[in-house]
Parts: sequence; C-alpha cells; structure tokens
Amino acid sequence: MDYQVFLVSRMHEEWVNTGDNETAIAHGQANTGRVITAAALIMICVFLSFAFGGERIIAEFGIGLGGAVLLDAFILRTVLVPSMMHFLGNANWWMPKWLDRVVPHLAVEAGD
Repeated sequence: MDYQVFLVSRMHEEWVNTGDNETAIAHGQANTGRVITAAALIMICVFLSFAFGGERIIAEFGIGLGGAVLLDAFILRTVLVPSMMHFLGNANWWMPKWLDRVVPHLAVEAGD
C-alpha cells in the first residue's frame, strides 16, 4: 500500500504541474522507483531471513511474505499500475465535481 501511495502521489503531483498524463507517469515512476525498490528489497530480505530460523511454520510465512512483496512491488506497482495508467490516459485523474468539493486538498509544500 505504501508503494502505491508513493507512486501515485508523485504522479499526481507531476500531473497537477504539467497537465500531461504521459509525463506525469514517467516522472512519477522515475522519481519513486528507487524508493520502492529499496523498501521492497529490505522487506524481502527480512522476510526471507525467517526461513533460516529453524521453525518450519515461520519459514513458510517468511518465504510466502517475501514472495508476495516481490510480486507486489516489482510486478504490480512498477509494471502493471503504470501501464494501466498509460492505457487509461487522463481518466486517471477524473473526479466528480461534488466529490472534489468534499475531499480536502492537502499539499506538503506551500502553494501560491
């Protein structure tokens, strides 16, 4: 879930600045790719280390969770999500006007 927040938040930030879906996806992917990769590799190493603890049940959980993070971070978040966002185009950023008025607009950096 955190990977998705990092990835799509950066893409949305770029889309707000440029209005170009393709540029937003490319820049978002490029800027968050290292963070996603580093976090996923740390989690995979920790989970796979459970396999060497001597407890069979814990080892199975470690291998399963490590595999799940591998699939989630590298296949789903870095391949499928950006490709679907390219396919959907500007529909990625559509929101009904009534919902846009209700949802708070937060920004990390102060805007003008």
